[in-house]
Amino acid sequence: MSTLLHAPRRRQWGADRRSEPLPTVPPKATHRSMGANRGAIWVTLAAWIGYSLRTLKSELLDRTPTWSTVIPMTLYLVVAAALSTSALAYLIARQGFLIRSSQHTRATRLDLDTQFASGSPSMTVLVPSYREDTRVVRQTLLSAALQEYDDMSIVLLVDDPANPGTEEERELLDGALSLPWELNRLLSGPASDARNALAAFDNSSSLRLMTDSRELTELATAYQDAADALEMIADTVARVDHTDDFLVDQVVGRLIGEFRQIATAIDAAADQDVDFTVERARQLYLRLVRVFTARVSAFQRKRFASLSHEANKAMNLNSYLSLMGGAYTISHRAGLTHLDPAVDPRSADLVVPRTEYVLTLDADSVLLPEYCLRLVYIMEQPGNERMAVAQTPYSAFPGAPTRLERLAGASTDLQHRVHQGLTHYGATYWVGANAVLRRSALDDISTTEIEHGIPVVRYIHDRTVIEDTESSIDLGTHGWTLFNYGERLSYSATPPDFGSLAIQRQRWADGGLIILPKLIKQWRSRKESDTPMTFTQFFLRLNYLASIAWSSAGLVLLLLYPFSQTLLSPLVILAAAPYFLAQADDLYDCGYRRRDVARIYGFNLVLLAINVAGAVRSLGQALTGNKIAFARTPKRQNRTAARAPFLAIPLILIGFSAYTVAKDYAEHRWWHAGFAALNASTALWAFVALIGVTAAVTDLATGVVRFVYRDAGPEPAARPTTLDWAVVLDRGAA
Repeated sequence: MSTLLHAPRRRQWGADRRSEPLPTVPPKATHRSMGANRGAIWVTLAAWIGYSLRTLKSELLDRTPTWSTVIPMTLYLVVAAALSTSALAYLIARQGFLIRSSQHTRATRLDLDTQFASGSPSMTVLVPSYREDTRVVRQTLLSAALQEYDDMSIVLLVDDPANPGTEEERELLDGALSLPWELNRLLSGPASDARNALAAFDNSSSLRLMTDSRELTELATAYQDAADALEMIADTVARVDHTDDFLVDQVVGRLIGEFRQIATAIDAAADQDVDFTVERARQLYLRLVRVFTARVSAFQRKRFASLSHEANKAMNLNSYLSLMGGAYTISHRAGLTHLDPAVDPRSADLVVPRTEYVLTLDADSVLLPEYCLRLVYIMEQPGNERMAVAQTPYSAFPGAPTRLERLAGASTDLQHRVHQGLTHYGATYWVGANAVLRRSALDDISTTEIEHGIPVVRYIHDRTVIEDTESSIDLGTHGWTLFNYGERLSYSATPPDFGSLAIQRQRWADGGLIILPKLIKQWRSRKESDTPMTFTQFFLRLNYLASIAWSSAGLVLLLLYPFSQTLLSPLVILAAAPYFLAQADDLYDCGYRRRDVARIYGFNLVLLAINVAGAVRSLGQALTGNKIAFARTPKRQNRTAARAPFLAIPLILIGFSAYTVAKDYAEHRWWHAGFAALNASTALWAFVALIGVTAAVTDLATGVVRFVYRDAGPEPAARPTTLDWAVVLDRGAA
């Protein structure tokens, strides 16, 4: 296997000490916790309303209003409303999560085996990849290949340049293209053994309803052999970092432990002469076949001129989705390679089956073995025929080696709970890292355009860089629903350094404001339908799209504008307190410390410039119509440099907050001084502890050098001295 291996990232003081993930099934929420959260919602709402009424009375009725007092008052009320709205949305979503966790019932193993005893609906797993570390992609493909699903095709969509320009690019491409062959070879032996064991059992038990002790012993042996095979598979994983440990211990290791436990239970049943039906024994054999049976392949859209080469993940997925259900021949015209529909499928060079379900899976994500089985089980239940998307919002890998990755992971684990809560109110958004999609729903929202003379089909719209969010609105407009399954079955990598995190968070901040008109249009159109959007559903969807913009703008005003001391009130603190207390409890429930809530606050202050930049870029696209370039999050062991403005602005903010503390202290503005001191101290801690002084100085210096010394670029080509008759006759004179 060709791969770029790096030394493990050195563990920092304050890194994540956890080695075990959070429970797959969340603990059931108590009536006390749900009641306390309901009280927090009412306290926040009452404090916000009380503050607004108190401010309006004191500024407009108790004194003569002037422009110098009305404008700051209005600004402050708008800021308080924006921040309180986001706090309310968090608490409401949290209430939904608590209710769902108290009501969640897991399908039993017998239910799953019975449902899929006669076969599973067909599924294709699509893993888009662009210049990824081969080791990381292998993790993802192996976790997909070990899914307990029997009719599955896994396709690695390699989007690297078809003709690499450097040795590193060549090694990454070769490594990615070698993975399907390697994994198919790795699984072929255990898969063959499982199929042979099933065939032998079918031959020996075809005329009976009950098994005998010999057949039970053979079944137990088959499970022990499968566990041995999984141990050999685990030995092929290079343990470079905590994500490799997770794959070995929680994916492969979990199957090993479960298979050995099943073998022990079957032996016990045989010793006790328990009546064991042939049907149940066959279901257990089928489980072994499902685990080891997978077809892994790779596809490169950039090899073919007849497919879109637009540089984003959505079009990588769309290109393959548009081929599904067809047969194609490879042709060469004008020095380019094309895929043409085959006249006779039997002589086709490429046949792409159409499947009922599609699983999209980012190349840095890992699934637990039951992911596909449990999600398709839900989608196949009566009444769920219009469920387009089922997913488990991803969680962070435990054991992060850096402080920044640990804290970013804490935010990820909090967002898992928020997304689960959104489903309670019918406000689910598709989280693009992993999801099971119903193919007929994708067909319903597809559009076709002619670009550069070729038809381009878009199932997942790429108008914004948050393509999954926009597609959620499109699906809702067409009457489809989305669902978050109430367990933790998927994990995804968190950026380990500030440079890669900045790229990810700016992308997340892009696009929400552009999609907002679609949501409003859907809300209006559904008013007169049989399924109108509830106020809570619309409120949560609106907050999801716009909260980054309005919260960032509100924080900037609070930090920079010298508001009057008279506008400050304990009611403002009372309105914010339930949000921070609830978040502290959620952090504790997710295995972090309650005091991490202050660290996350400082972390968000450092990210403020990134969020504002993303919101501004969204407005820019809305005004100009120019599509924002898709920026992929780097997934590598070595550090990614951060842009200089994203480092300089937090330093300016810290300095300004410190200046404000001194100024307010001298003027006895105690409330404002306390707020500024909180901002300065938490942001300073976040900058030093999460970014690092050395890394910041290095990246700032690099940014200055790049700004001063620009690459001149290649010399322009000389104009031809001879007359080009084709240009004159066909294009016309310039």
